[in-house]
Amino acid sequence: MGREKHLYSIYKKMKVQRKSFSEIMDVFGIRIIVDSIDSCYRCLGLVHNLFKPIPGRFKDYIAIPKANGYQSLHTTLFGLHGIPVEVQIRTQEMEDMANNGIAAHWLYKSGDEALLGSRDRTRVWLQNLLELQQKAGDSLEFIENVKVDLFPDDTYVFSPQGDILELPRGATPVDFAYAVHTDIGSSCVACRIDRKLASLSQPLDSGQTVEIITAPGARPNAAWLNFVTTSKARSNIRHYLKNQKRTESIALGRRLLSKVHTPMGIRLEELEKADISRTLAHTGFDKLDDLLEDIGLGNRMAYLVARHLADTHESMAHQMDLSNPEKPLTIRGTEGMVISFAKCCHPIPGDPVVGHVSSGRGLVIHTESCRNITEIRHNPEKVLEVDWDKNVHGEFYVDLEVAFEQLQGMIASLATTVTAAEASIEKISVEEKDARLSQAQLLIKVKDRVHLALVIKRLRTIRGVTSISRRREA
Repeated sequence: MGREKHLYSIYKKMKVQRKSFSEIMDVFGIRIIVDSIDSCYRCLGLVHNLFKPIPGRFKDYIAIPKANGYQSLHTTLFGLHGIPVEVQIRTQEMEDMANNGIAAHWLYKSGDEALLGSRDRTRVWLQNLLELQQKAGDSLEFIENVKVDLFPDDTYVFSPQGDILELPRGATPVDFAYAVHTDIGSSCVACRIDRKLASLSQPLDSGQTVEIITAPGARPNAAWLNFVTTSKARSNIRHYLKNQKRTESIALGRRLLSKVHTPMGIRLEELEKADISRTLAHTGFDKLDDLLEDIGLGNRMAYLVARHLADTHESMAHQMDLSNPEKPLTIRGTEGMVISFAKCCHPIPGDPVVGHVSSGRGLVIHTESCRNITEIRHNPEKVLEVDWDKNVHGEFYVDLEVAFEQLQGMIASLATTVTAAEASIEKISVEEKDARLSQAQLLIKVKDRVHLALVIKRLRTIRGVTSISRRREA
């Protein structure tokens, strides 16, 4: 059977895909229906003998079916007078499935192994849709994820065992890992592409062999959302981060509530269920974890919740033990997403710090002298006394202002010196002050104040550096 593409279809394809008329290869199309898969390939050989195929226009959807189970051979030929003709070759069963869909009644009674394989693939695809729907935060997120799967531009890659996986164009090893199995995606730490170590963000090309390296205890990284393309990877990463944020918010909420309760002589574990139930009813929550999460996110003041719990508890708030001074909340720098460090003052271990309970963000750590918390500095409902734990881990941002004479190679000297002091430069900008002096703003990462002092000491030794100061935004 044959058809000539309608004028409106040609216009629409040119407009949507931004193609010229000469790039439209399916103005004339022929579909050939044969009796078996073997006949499909024999027929392909016959049409290629009659007319020359256009390079790069052949697709084998029989060996590698589409995600929705569609199967056919597609080729484009140079027809009479050089006019391109698209040819599709398929069996009658493939034609019926393309027209009627996977849910057609005849399919369930068919014993054809190829069709049963298509049904299994489609069932997996539908199961993935259900999984996306369950893990999506709302209907808009679900539509965004499904849209990626409905309109793919396919890339075919191989596992080390030779299995073929179909991914959208631009997919990365993280997408591949999640396509293999959710657990592999969630625990991947590195990859090999064609037996060579490669970045997890590197786009994949058809024909490559991808090997995923996993590690026990590894977890998804929020930065992956910047480069993954498949909806399965995106939804699973978001789902993990939401659960992780909830877990960390609950833990922080418990710490904040316990901190306020300690001077009252109350322990959360010792409160009776009736006391907790009355407080939950008062705040409108069904579970204690939901209330603790709300406190940890900064949406509800721990002090007010603690007072309500104390008022309902038989020991009462007036039994506060004033002989037991309130100890600061300790921070290690690795608490996760609900404890963050203010960008206005960039506190580092060793700095005197305070915690600001910010709505929706949890606990934000500022230096004591930060201007942004001057007005609320002594408000016990919004500001908490915090201190650095003895075992602080991680790297922390610091803004430095370096004034220097305009000598050749100064920027390179600054960068080399910072690196030699085992710190790292995240950002550098230079501003010319006058004809003789310039000023560089360096955003660097250090471990603590001792490490920062070492970096500054090394920078002072550079010839031409006139002054160094730690910069804090107003």
